[in-house]
Amino acid sequence: MVFNSLGFIVFFAVILVLYYGPFLGWVNKKRMLLFSSYVFYGLWNPPLIILLWISTMVDWIAGNKIYHETKPNRRKFWLWVSMVVNLGFLAFFKYGNFLLENFISFVNLAGFSYEPLPMNIILPMGISFYTFQTMSYTIDVYQRKLEPAKTFLDFALYVTFFPQLVAGPIVRAGDLITQFYEEKKATVDLFIWGLFLLTLGLFEKIVMADTMFSGAADAVFNADKNLNFWDAWAGVLAFSAQIFFDFAGYSTCAIGISYMLGFTLTDNFLYPYGSIGFSEFWRRWHISLSSWLRDYLYIPLGGNRFGLTRMYVALMLTMLLGGLWHGAAWTFVFWGFLHGTYLIIERMLKGRFRFEMNWWNGLLLAGLTFTLVNITWVFFRAEDFATAWNIITAMVTGFGEGEKVLGYFDLTKVFVLSGILFLTHYYMRHHTVRMVTSSAGPWITGIAWATMVFLICISHGQGEQFIYFQF
Repeated sequence: MVFNSLGFIVFFAVILVLYYGPFLGWVNKKRMLLFSSYVFYGLWNPPLIILLWISTMVDWIAGNKIYHETKPNRRKFWLWVSMVVNLGFLAFFKYGNFLLENFISFVNLAGFSYEPLPMNIILPMGISFYTFQTMSYTIDVYQRKLEPAKTFLDFALYVTFFPQLVAGPIVRAGDLITQFYEEKKATVDLFIWGLFLLTLGLFEKIVMADTMFSGAADAVFNADKNLNFWDAWAGVLAFSAQIFFDFAGYSTCAIGISYMLGFTLTDNFLYPYGSIGFSEFWRRWHISLSSWLRDYLYIPLGGNRFGLTRMYVALMLTMLLGGLWHGAAWTFVFWGFLHGTYLIIERMLKGRFRFEMNWWNGLLLAGLTFTLVNITWVFFRAEDFATAWNIITAMVTGFGEGEKVLGYFDLTKVFVLSGILFLTHYYMRHHTVRMVTSSAGPWITGIAWATMVFLICISHGQGEQFIYFQF
């Protein structure tokens, strides 16, 4: 089930009636939310709920064992149980085919003929998200940063809470489990604000990502011909906008839905395309993942505590694994490598060039950051390196060469809207949607809200899945 479907509207309406009706006490409301979360997830492929159950049971048992054990070896054993089960599921279901394909290539290069039957492994929706979420729970309990959940119901609901189950944000246990301990009800203001955010998120997904940008991005990245300069850049900018509106739209919907139920989720996007530098970009893009990688990978690898060389190695390994987290393909690994390279170069240059930052040179640096980020999106979106190289070549040397893929209207639309997107993000670096709506006043906000609803209704969306569902 996806947020951008009529089925979800009916589904969520029923949940709201049960949640705010006089029929259920708090414990039964939580049971209803847990059951609804399983229904929400199971409508894709019911048997995959078993993976959620196993992950939930293993981490519930491991967390309690770790907390109550006093012997270090036993505590470490239960931590390893959690890690092996979770990472084992992730390795098999997400990377099984990838590992087999690379093993076959290696064996064939060595001169042996080996062609096994394909495994045809089904990738469970959101496995990367809920795996990282449950692992953070056991790691935090192991490090004595967190006490175990009070009840199994609270923990199971934390693992499967439907607004953020499939594509995040990756919520830490300390931020969400405690919210289940006492009954939550949204105030009228919070409910209305949540409904506004749900509308905004659907607008980002249906109108901006699917209607305005996806067509141009697909046309360029699926082209089987040499591209010209303008088409290549338009296709990349279109995908850059598409993936932002798609993923930020999901997170905005998740946060809005949670508000409507009285719960709070952390922000996952803070206008990343207005970032000045790549460190800031990763503080604004997919915040829940970047902070997870920082706390559970970069810092344990040494962080910046053991000199520059160790820091650069930790930084690169973190970004390489972050790229692999996104997808089982070498193009994703190279995407991570580029971001790791950017971050290392930024650290090397930091402090060597000092100047007073103002609005204009900040805009210039943000534009440079945005341009380099767009180059990395080529490898994120391309199916293989040949496609990526074709697009990169056209972006650099495609003046007057290559065949046209996009019409003048699509070119104009993409360049104009991408420019507006970049300038909006740069302006919003020090603002929030709440600040803007408060300063705009109820009339302007109401008109903007009604306009979004109208555009959602007339857009020709087909309930397309969110891009990050595949991760």
